[in-house]
Amino acid sequence: MLRRLYHDQPASFEFTQANLAWAKGQITKYPEGRQASAIIPLLWRAQEQEGWLSRAAIEHVADMLGMAHIRALEVATFYFMFQLQPVGSVAHIQICGTTSCMICGAEDLIKVCKEKIAAQPHTLSADGKFSWEEVECLGACTNAPMAQIGKDYYEDLTAESLSKLLDDMAAGKVPVPGPQNGRYASEPLSGLTSLKEYEKGRAKYNGSAQRAVDIGDSIKRIDGTEVPLLTPWLGKGAAPAAKAPAKKAAAAAKPAKAEKPAAKADAKPAKAKKPRTLKAARKGGADDLKMIKGVGPKLEEMLNGMGFYHFDQVAAWTEAELAWVDDNIEGFKGRASRDGWIDQAKILAGGGQTEFSNRVKKGDVY
Repeated sequence: MLRRLYHDQPASFEFTQANLAWAKGQITKYPEGRQASAIIPLLWRAQEQEGWLSRAAIEHVADMLGMAHIRALEVATFYFMFQLQPVGSVAHIQICGTTSCMICGAEDLIKVCKEKIAAQPHTLSADGKFSWEEVECLGACTNAPMAQIGKDYYEDLTAESLSKLLDDMAAGKVPVPGPQNGRYASEPLSGLTSLKEYEKGRAKYNGSAQRAVDIGDSIKRIDGTEVPLLTPWLGKGAAPAAKAPAKKAAAAAKPAKAEKPAAKADAKPAKAKKPRTLKAARKGGADDLKMIKGVGPKLEEMLNGMGFYHFDQVAAWTEAELAWVDDNIEGFKGRASRDGWIDQAKILAGGGQTEFSNRVKKGDVY
């Protein structure tokens, strides 16, 4: 199937602050030089934020990971889980059309989508609230026919029950996911034939449906307003919060020491100083700044536009100048210090090579 980028593209894309923090956390899961491994989760988060993947979003993620834009485009166009065109503001309906569901009535569900949403898949409804598509097996064959809507499965569907689901969602309601015919999970339609002793005292819904009910809005996308998952693999998850009272007690006991970091933090922005720049590269030509880990084609172009062409310029930045660069590389704030540009540039300016630059020369980094 030919997959193309949508004809009407937004001019730019930026992660929300919460999603940006989440994305940076994901990147830390991978060893140095392997940040491109985070491409799928970051593209998915961008899609969750906007509903679909625009070219600007794909390229933004590529720049964050130091990848060539074409490599990120290859990923986005290869995997069908990425939507390359706008989807419904309320929900995108994915109808399973594979064997079990087809036998059990998937064609009737598709007919409902054509009548209530749009005649063609990947097309917005007249009110912009819904879109739909037929997908391959979603693995809920016992509960066929079914559809995935948002984060959850809606199973044991009929044309009538799907039509009601769409009406409820359009009205702002959040239906309970899972089986829609009264079945608890995937037990026989005639009722349990074993493990009957566990039937009493169980939760109202099965585990997946109960979790969705607890969340309260299973069709809502992760748009960045949630508390982001940080970096528990680095010990920066929920654990620090438990230690907060102890820190407060220590601060109360030693107020003088507690004040110093705050004063230092307040003074830091004032120290930012613009480094010396050049109007053009020296006679020998500009250095390949992409040899510095964290500098992709877009960032190199941006740095050149700011007057930075050579490794020795970067190597000479003071702490105050580094702070200025971190604040002024639009869309990449903090990257220069986070990726250690100065230390890398000192090695490269002296004629040496870093592990990353060696990989670039070998063609392992795109």
